[in-house]
Amino acid sequence: MVLVFDILTTAAVLFIVTAGLMVIFGVMKIVNFAHGALLTMGAYASFVVTQLKLNPWLGVPLALVVGVAAGMLVERVIVRPLYRRPLDAILATWGLGIVIGQLIVMGFGREVQFVESPLKGAVSVAGTDYSAYRLLLVPAALVLCAALVALLSGTRFGVKTRAVIMNEDLARGLGIHSGRIRFITFSLGAALGSLAGMLITPLSSVDPDMGLPYLVNAFMLVMVSGYSMTSLLLTCLVFGACQVLVSTFVSPVLGGLTIAVLAAFTLRIRPRGFSHG
Repeated sequence: MVLVFDILTTAAVLFIVTAGLMVIFGVMKIVNFAHGALLTMGAYASFVVTQLKLNPWLGVPLALVVGVAAGMLVERVIVRPLYRRPLDAILATWGLGIVIGQLIVMGFGREVQFVESPLKGAVSVAGTDYSAYRLLLVPAALVLCAALVALLSGTRFGVKTRAVIMNEDLARGLGIHSGRIRFITFSLGAALGSLAGMLITPLSSVDPDMGLPYLVNAFMLVMVSGYSMTSLLLTCLVFGACQVLVSTFVSPVLGGLTIAVLAAFTLRIRPRGFSHG
């Protein structure tokens, strides 16, 4: 039973971490390599809340504010001039991630820090004791997925977003402000990245480089999933299960490489990922 919970919670963490990257990639066709730095910013927002002895749940709004503010600034100053040059945008966001990491080191030092968990203790499910906070992330991931699917499929913003994805020139001709759609989308993706950082920190430590391993896995999952949130959720479940099984029965070191290896193998067979026929 513990193995089942491990698989479900790992998949939930992977989805929460990757959702923001997927939102930006799905609309803008740009892989935001500053995503790892945004995760780290959200983690340090949670750390600040702990240091101030405030309610740990206040880390949620603080991380969202930090993420939105960073996303708006980055989109306006760095990404906007590079829409037609996606490779340059990747390099620019990678460089930005390094800069943010150095600023965090200057502000907080290189020491490993720990944050207070918003939900302590274990709960007993079917006779098995398991971390209450880890289990909470499973419904959180499902709610996040449902909210993003509803936003992108069932609202006027979603319709306009899909129009921009399919044919930006035609969307502009229909009076859709594609620049505004991109601005909102990038800010939303950045906010989700920062929120993910806040949500995963009670499970691990906080340090200036913590976002990098998550960025690698998130990038691989986005490449495999294509543009679909439900496809991303299923990919996280399958790849997360493989990661947990390899870590448990073979080696934790190999478990850490599982997602990258599986993604490379999958893209070799299906170069356009799962969400394409």
